[in-house]
Amino acid sequence: MLLEEIKKDLISFQKDKNEVGVSVLRMLVSSIVNKGKDKRLKIANENPELNDNELDEKSILTEEETIEAVASEVKKRRDSIQSFETGGRKDLVEKEEKELEFLKKYLPKELTEEEIRIIVKEAKEKTGAISQKDIGLLMKEIVPKTKGKADGNLVAKIVKEELQ
Repeated sequence: MLLEEIKKDLISFQKDKNEVGVSVLRMLVSSIVNKGKDKRLKIANENPELNDNELDEKSILTEEETIEAVASEVKKRRDSIQSFETGGRKDLVEKEEKELEFLKKYLPKELTEEEIRIIVKEAKEKTGAISQKDIGLLMKEIVPKTKGKADGNLVAKIVKEELQ
């Protein structure tokens, strides 16, 4: 399971005294654990009759949910890089890029721009989308296929290009 791999790498980075790796993976494990706690709380609120053991069992994150947590952290880094570049903070850009490289290891292989274009064109044919008004309809079809595998900003850019 992905979380176990991340924890194993964290221990390895601690032994190697890799400060950036340790910092990034601690934050990532924390994010995943918090996502699990949120899931448990939601289940507990919806099903007050469940005991602790049942809650523990039902609140274990799926592999997909774990990947979503990793993807969320990757998105934060990409957004930070953009902001720091705009602000002229090269030192912080480099730090965020290093962290991003550590995180990308735990995501599925990213789709190429051409692969995204193919998905968008297929979705466009399937939904009959023809104008900018149809972006929501098109994105509903595309997002499940690209989630965690492509940068959302790139997907949105390609969708807009295809609808022009």
